[in-house]
Amino acid sequence: MTNKNFKYTLSVIIPCFNEIRTIKEIIFKVKNSPIKNKEIIIIDNCSTDGTREFLKNINDEELTIVFNKRNIGKGGSLAKGISLASGEITLIQDADLEYDPAEYKKLIAPILSGNADVVYGSRFVGEAPHRVLYFWHRVGNGFLTLLSNILTDINLTDMETCYKVFKTDIIKSIRLREKGFGIEPEITAKIASLNCRIYEVGISYFGRTYKEGKKVKMKDGFIAIWCILKYNIFCKN
Repeated sequence: MTNKNFKYTLSVIIPCFNEIRTIKEIIFKVKNSPIKNKEIIIIDNCSTDGTREFLKNINDEELTIVFNKRNIGKGGSLAKGISLASGEITLIQDADLEYDPAEYKKLIAPILSGNADVVYGSRFVGEAPHRVLYFWHRVGNGFLTLLSNILTDINLTDMETCYKVFKTDIIKSIRLREKGFGIEPEITAKIASLNCRIYEVGISYFGRTYKEGKKVKMKDGFIAIWCILKYNIFCKN
């Protein structure tokens, strides 16, 4: 049963690299998401397309904006943002428009009800709309999730999802090592090893093409395979 009297702040972590086409709108959508008490932490990872300059010109007390002195990857930026989070719940939000901040309430609901410690937003369950895009991306995602599930002994449907929500003390207790996209399987392996109560919630997905700015490439899939093996077999901390 949801504790309606529970007072909490949601920390939204937004790693950002070369998203000049979407950064203004994603900030607007996050600020206007249905969670009243939140802090928004943007980590710019040395953008070169004008994103950095746009962020430097923002004067908004609701935003904490950090500018990396060098490119430390998505994983490094996430770790820096998490270290700054002060809310009771922490949510990861990409700076593109593939994921909808209007869905924050249903993402955090299992934590507020006392059932979950961690929530993954799955693009592959539920009835929410999903843009139809690359077949082999879906196959690759399914393979990575399956391999991760075999080694973690949990039954996720979307290990690579951006939308991961945590009780803040749990994600802060984990030492994150990966600097790039390998951060996704690393987080999953380390969360699973803590025997956390993990829930999935179906979300919508407005995927984009490479022409529209998608950054994940085939080599990132091979890196993810190595990270799944690494953090479940060879290096568990």
